[in-house]
Amino acid sequence: MEKFVINGGTELHGTVNISGAKNAAVAIIPAAVLCDDICVIENIPSSISDVVMMMRMLESIGAKVSLRNKSTIEIDSRTIHSDSVNYEFTKHLRASYYLLGALLGRYSHAKVAMPGGCDLGVRPIDQHIKGFEALGAQVNIEENAIVDAHAEELRGGPVYLDVVSVGATINIMLAAVKAKGMTVIENAAKEPHIVDLANFLNTMGADIRGAGTDTIKIRGVESLHGCTYSIIPDQIEAGTYMLAAAATNGDVIINNVIPKHLESISTKLLECGVKVEEYDECIRVCGNGRINRCNIKTMPHPGFPTDMQPQMAVLLSVAKGTSIISEGIWENRYRYVEQLLRMGASIKVDGKLAVIEGVEYLKGAPVRADDLRAGAAMIIAGLMAHGTTEIEDILHIDRGYENVVEKLTGLGADIQRIDVPDPTGIRNAG
Repeated sequence: MEKFVINGGTELHGTVNISGAKNAAVAIIPAAVLCDDICVIENIPSSISDVVMMMRMLESIGAKVSLRNKSTIEIDSRTIHSDSVNYEFTKHLRASYYLLGALLGRYSHAKVAMPGGCDLGVRPIDQHIKGFEALGAQVNIEENAIVDAHAEELRGGPVYLDVVSVGATINIMLAAVKAKGMTVIENAAKEPHIVDLANFLNTMGADIRGAGTDTIKIRGVESLHGCTYSIIPDQIEAGTYMLAAAATNGDVIINNVIPKHLESISTKLLECGVKVEEYDECIRVCGNGRINRCNIKTMPHPGFPTDMQPQMAVLLSVAKGTSIISEGIWENRYRYVEQLLRMGASIKVDGKLAVIEGVEYLKGAPVRADDLRAGAAMIIAGLMAHGTTEIEDILHIDRGYENVVEKLTGLGADIQRIDVPDPTGIRNAG
């Protein structure tokens, strides 16, 4: 077992380089199986556990995956011999269900066990299934929660998503790129990593238009070919360092970003009185003393991202006045509040609303990372708190943040990763 130990109260200063987008990587890696060829993917955050697990899943079905360097991988899909992925792999990663769409698109058949990942509440795949069925597939959920999708032939058709779903939008895109005819996804999600996936598929020879809008049109093609592609920077990692800079009253330049992807975060920081300067490929965030209150409502892109909600709550916990957060995506996103209360925050949760009364400062305490973004929030809380904070269950953080200790240390933070004995005597293999 490992934990982070943070001695707080130090302003962050300097420059940090943002890695490739985790959410784009875990969609683009399975997309590579759609071609019987070699794909080279650059700007990959290859050391985070979600990406490592996705690469292992491809290897489990026969693909050859190799690292050219720490941020470039090569995927050879010519050796794939299976269209099934078992639970031993999928239990660690929600994005494993993208292999359903990718394998269905290549072989017209896929068997993938239901996914794991962060427990943020019910994550049904009914919209995914609706999309597959609209393309002519039959979908059955077998014993042990294995999803079996198969079709004599995939044919394009209209798909209207009842709710805006990033996962369903991606999975339908993957299944539709080689289907005969035109597929039109309406009420599609518009997140930057959906646009990135569409750009990757188009580079392989697909015909996808409208990604980034609520209507995506996919004209099926006979075949796809290999390519070299560089994925976008991670907007959530960038946003996390932006908030860390503001929370510690620091002055940080966040490099390798697309400022437009960060507009909803920048707008809220400006509302809080934080100085934000945008440049071509970087953003500078400067603290300006104690921040002002503000209200947040998480929404699908281009609204404020739910994956930044816990980090924002930490910042608002020391704001002047009362702030209100309304969670519009997941019903179980406030589990981290219990940890912040241990650090002296004043937060009351009622359903999807959180009312935050700003306090003067947080106090270091032993806490845990309940999920990936809650873990990022605990890091920010530890950086700004008076005293020492110890964060357990950091395996969640490693799922989405590359070299977080090294990057924060480079900004002047006092943070260490420490190996601690497992009290049960059994080392967690997750």
